Amino acid sequence: MASESTSGGPAPAGPLRVVTIGGGTGLSSILHGLKAYAGVPWAAPVQARPVVDITAVVTVTDDGGSSGRLRRDFKVLPPGDIRNCMVALSEDEALLSRLFQYRFARGRGLKGHSFGNLFLTALTHVTGDFPQAVKVSSEVLAIAGRIYPSTAENVGVEAELEDGTRASGETRISRATSRIRRVSLRPKVCKPVEDTLRAIAEADLITLGPGSLFTSIVPNLLVQGIPEAIAASPAIKAYIVNLMWQPGETPEFTAADHVEAVLEHARVNLLDYVIINTRPIGPALLNKYARQNAMPVENDLGRLKNLGVKIVGSDLVQEADKIRHDPEAIADIALELAAEGRTRRLEQKTRTSAS
Repeated sequence: MASESTSGGPAPAGPLRVVTIGGGTGLSSILHGLKAYAGVPWAAPVQARPVVDITAVVTVTDDGGSSGRLRRDFKVLPPGDIRNCMVALSEDEALLSRLFQYRFARGRGLKGHSFGNLFLTALTHVTGDFPQAVKVSSEVLAIAGRIYPSTAENVGVEAELEDGTRASGETRISRATSRIRRVSLRPKVCKPVEDTLRAIAEADLITLGPGSLFTSIVPNLLVQGIPEAIAASPAIKAYIVNLMWQPGETPEFTAADHVEAVLEHARVNLLDYVIINTRPIGPALLNKYARQNAMPVENDLGRLKNLGVKIVGSDLVQEADKIRHDPEAIADIALELAAEGRTRRLEQKTRTSAS
C-alpha cells in the first residue's frame, strides 16, 4: 500500500471494530471484503490474521424502484440498501443474493419488487419497528456483522442546484442536469438510532463511502448528532473516494471536491485519511463509461493535502463489465487503519487515566 506512514503497530487482543457508513452497491463492496475477517465460525479468519467486528450504518432516503413503492404503500423505511448489505455479509452470498435480489417479473402488485425488500417490509410490520426488523433478520440470516439505519425516521433528501433550482428525492437528484451545490433532509431534524451512535463511539475505524456522494453518503451526515459523534470518536476516520464520476451527481468532481462536500455538509472536521485509486483504468471500459459521461475521478493531491487529510493511494480497481472497488484491496487498507485506530484509542485512554 502506497501511503503516508501510519503508526498502527500490532493491535491488542479483541476484534478490531470497523464502522462503515454509506449505502448502495458501494458500501457492499467494502463489507464483502471485510467479511473474510469477521469473527463468526463460518468466516473465521486465517490464523494470525486480525478479527474484525463489522457494523454498517446505512442511509434510508431511497425513493425509487421497489423500495420507493414499498415506502409509499406501507409507510416503511426503504429496505433496498439494507438488503444489499445483508447479502454482502451473508454466509452463502451467492444463494442469498439469488433469493434476496430476486425480482418478480409479473404479478399484480408484485412485479418489480425484490424478495428481500418484501421480506424486510413484512418483518417491519411483524416487529413494529424497522431497526428491530433489520436486527432480527440479520440474526436469522446469521450475517457477519450488524446493520443499522442512520435514522429510524421517515426522511427524504432534497438538493439545491447551482442553477438555483431544487430537486427532491434521490431519483430526481440522480438525474440533475446542473451541478449539486448542497443537499438537505426533509424534515431537517431527525434523530439517530442509538445503536448507530454507540457503534461510532466504540469504533477503531470509521469509513465513509464508496458510493453516491449526495444520496448515499452525505444524508447520513445530516442526521442530528452523527457528524459530531464521528468527530468525537477516537477512531481513525477515512473517506473512500469513488473511482468514477457519477452522472447527475458528481460530473467533473475531483477527489478533493468529494472531500470538500463531505466536510461542508458535516460542518465539522471529521476525516483523517482519504483513500484513492492510483491504477489506470483500461481503455475499453473508459470508452464505455465515457459514453455515459463518466470519467475517472482526478486525484488532485495538492488540494487534498490542503484540506488536512492524509492520503492513502493504492490499486483499488476491480474490472469486469463494470468498474468497481476491489473488496480485498479495500479490506487490506481498512485493517491497517483500524489497527492504527486501536492504538490511538488505547493512547487516549491512557492519557485520560493518567490525568
